This record gives sequence, structure tokens and C-alpha cells, in this order.
Amino acid sequence: MEKQVTVDHSKYQNIRFDTQDESTIMVDILETIPYEYPDKETEVVIPTDEFTSVCPWSGLPDFAEIKITFIPKNDLIEMKSLKYYLTSYRNVGIYQEHATNRILDDLVALAKPKYMKIEALWNPRGGLGTSVVAEYRAEKV
Repeated sequence: MEKQVTVDHSKYQNIRFDTQDESTIMVDILETIPYEYPDKETEVVIPTDEFTSVCPWSGLPDFAEIKITFIPKNDLIEMKSLKYYLTSYRNVGIYQEHATNRILDDLVALAKPKYMKIEALWNPRGGLGTSVVAEYRAEKV
């Protein structure tokens, strides 16, 4: 004879984890270092598989692999400052597409590159994964 198990799902209806708003993203921590080869078209690629933010609706974590690709003009992005910046998204409630574009906007404003692309491969939740690509190209003068 099987034992019947009853689960009370009603206790999950109003659960919501606290999230932080975008004002907690540490843009001010970002720094650059001078790039000594501005005449070269050097492609810099910075990958990480440790990016997290949270869904603004549920507060559940979103995990992503982020790849930052850029061609510097006069500045490189200082790596430690970038790590702190990306980590500051950890409890921020932000949609995946918005996070990807926000990273692009913040890093372009910082480094003023010739070109930059942010690729975010978001882990599946509920069977759906998301890939978001945002790009910037400096206008030729």
C-alpha cells in the first residue's frame, strides 16, 4: 500500500525575494588604463560565466555567461574594477535584455571604444534560455 503525500502549494503563492534597484550597480567603481596601441585594431575578449542578477518579477536568480568583446581606442577596462562592477548586479532586479544593454552602455561610456559587443547567454529557466547580443560602433569622423 502506497502512502499518499499531500503538499500544500498555497504557501508558495506570495513568496518574493527582495531585490535591489539599478541604483546599486557600482558604475563608479569602473576604471580604465591607457591603451598604448591606439593605431592597432586589437580585439579584446573578456569572458565570464559567473554573472548573476535577479528577475525583477520573482526575485529568483538569473545566471549568464557574459562575453565582452571590444576594440579599444585610447583606454582598456581595468579588470578588477570590472569584476566588482559585474558582481554588483548580483541582487539587482533587472530583465536579461536590459542587463545586457546596461552593461554595454556603461562600458561604452567608460572606455569609449571603437567597437564593443556584449553577448549574454542566460541559463534556461522553465525550459527557456535566452541569448542577448548588444553592439556599439563608434561613428567615423
